[in-house]
Amino acid sequence: MRAFVGLPLPHDLTDRLDTLAMGLRFGRAVPAENMHITLAFLDDQPEEVLAELHEELSGFSSRAPEIEIKGLDVFGGGKPRLLFANVEPNEALTALHKKIRQAARSVGIELSHERFRPHITLRRFNRLHPGEHQELEHLIAAQGAFSWPKFQAPSFDMVHSVLSHEAAQYETLASYPLAP
Repeated sequence: MRAFVGLPLPHDLTDRLDTLAMGLRFGRAVPAENMHITLAFLDDQPEEVLAELHEELSGFSSRAPEIEIKGLDVFGGGKPRLLFANVEPNEALTALHKKIRQAARSVGIELSHERFRPHITLRRFNRLHPGEHQELEHLIAAQGAFSWPKFQAPSFDMVHSVLSHEAAQYETLASYPLAP
């Protein structure tokens, strides 16, 4: 079962980000209901392992991180792979990320060693044509300073992800409350 652990987002924020991403006519848009902040991508795991992780996460006592959205950017440099909204890292968010990764490792899940750069994916790209590069640059120039008032995430979720040609289908397997 393909899964991840992430922070859900307020609907007014995802609606606004969805509107921003609609400014592009290319790439695969992430539906507003799928937008989140990934804390740990678990990849494909047996249900038993996810059940063990659920037990670990159920015993967590963590402070709710304050989330601050500042700016739009791309991963991939000259060959953009995705457009995202940048989430400012902070101590509570990084600590939650580390605790979740430690819990995943404790039940035998091997995780990639990527640097944690919190973000909200808005669009994914394959290969951009010259006109599309210009359109993407224009969107970032016009909307790149996007920001959102700080908010606290009240919980984090374990989510099952089923890939399809259109957009991934997400099913929340469990939610874990965070202390204010």
